[in-house]
Amino acid sequence: MQVDYSGTVISPPVFFFSKHSHHVHEQFDVRADDGTTFRVVDNVSIAPRVPAHPGDHVAVRGDLLHVRGQPPMVHWTHHDPGGHHRDGFVELDGRTYA
Repeated sequence: MQVDYSGTVISPPVFFFSKHSHHVHEQFDVRADDGTTFRVVDNVSIAPRVPAHPGDHVAVRGDLLHVRGQPPMVHWTHHDPGGHHRDGFVELDGRTYA
């Protein structure tokens, strides 16, 4: 399910290599404007790195996933190079990262 959120970054980005997609990702946590917390997982092999820092305000569009024992996750926050999936994005300081 594709969702749109906006909120405040509450953790610095962490980078990791995904064993599922075999691409480098960044993740950071966001407290949404409605008070809920979610984790952004962004494929930086497809989209540019988002230079987010705690305290920054971001807008996010992507697919919502629920993984047991973790905060809700928003992934697919980038364009689809194959053109088969609706594009997502992260907006920060007037710039769109997709």
